[in-house]
Amino acid sequence: MSFLERINKIYKTSDEIIFDDNSKIVLMSDCHRGDGSWADTFSNNQNIYFSALYHYYYKNFTYIELGDGDELWENRKISDIIREHSDVFWLLSKFYSENRLYCIYGNHDMVKKDNKFIKNNLYKYFDERQNKEIPLFENIQIHEGLILKHKITNDKIFLVHGHQVEYLNNDLWIVARFLIRYFWRPLEIFGVTDITRTAKNYKKKYSIAKILSEWVKKEKHMLIAGHNHRPVFPEVGETPYFNDGSCVHPRCITAIEISEGFIKLVKWSEKADLDGKLYIAREILAGPRKINDYFNTLH
Repeated sequence: MSFLERINKIYKTSDEIIFDDNSKIVLMSDCHRGDGSWADTFSNNQNIYFSALYHYYYKNFTYIELGDGDELWENRKISDIIREHSDVFWLLSKFYSENRLYCIYGNHDMVKKDNKFIKNNLYKYFDERQNKEIPLFENIQIHEGLILKHKITNDKIFLVHGHQVEYLNNDLWIVARFLIRYFWRPLEIFGVTDITRTAKNYKKKYSIAKILSEWVKKEKHMLIAGHNHRPVFPEVGETPYFNDGSCVHPRCITAIEISEGFIKLVKWSEKADLDGKLYIAREILAGPRKINDYFNTLH
């Protein structure tokens, strides 16, 4: 099966989420939430991420995570991750309780495609302070792909992590996980580059974007992915392949917002005011552009 056929198969079996010009949706990916150790790349941006998530919760956005939310190649137990970042999971559970949370799995949290794993690890968690199990994401489904379908026009936006167009990170993911967990992770502290990570390999980054763009051209649907950590926001008239970037950029996170019929790429980062006080700022990197303008280019 070719990479394009593989992506098409995921598309055809994906659940649909209905949206319209009144909907507010934020898409993030590649948080790589870890256990708080030196190898936890999420820790550097955890305050920025929580502030952004808090903003989206109180602005009534739906949060869609496009894979690699949790770093489950380097870490064996997701319970360690939940315990370390309990504030984040508390807020995510509030999204979920209001039907405003959807999750896609990536290569680094591929184990989430196993329903048994989800039931045993994500439905509830053990709260040490209360000394009892607390509901977390009861009966949650973790998807390989999702489709945003416009209520009026029926146009569709395909959401997928993007690792499916790589043999190492998809077909041989168990081998890649072994290399990360037992070989590269201990060496990262000495600055050794991890050859399995697409985010650190520019040639792989562009290869993935090229394949996903080819799918968009062939199937005539917008596509938003993650995986390679490289934000992409095309202009109207260009191939509508988007990438939301990641939450582990140096000192910032990126996201794609869809609201009131527009789409934009945003960055959240820590800044200082004239008095030297630190604050978390949101700035628009690209857009806003009307989503219908992208749809029209595909018709």
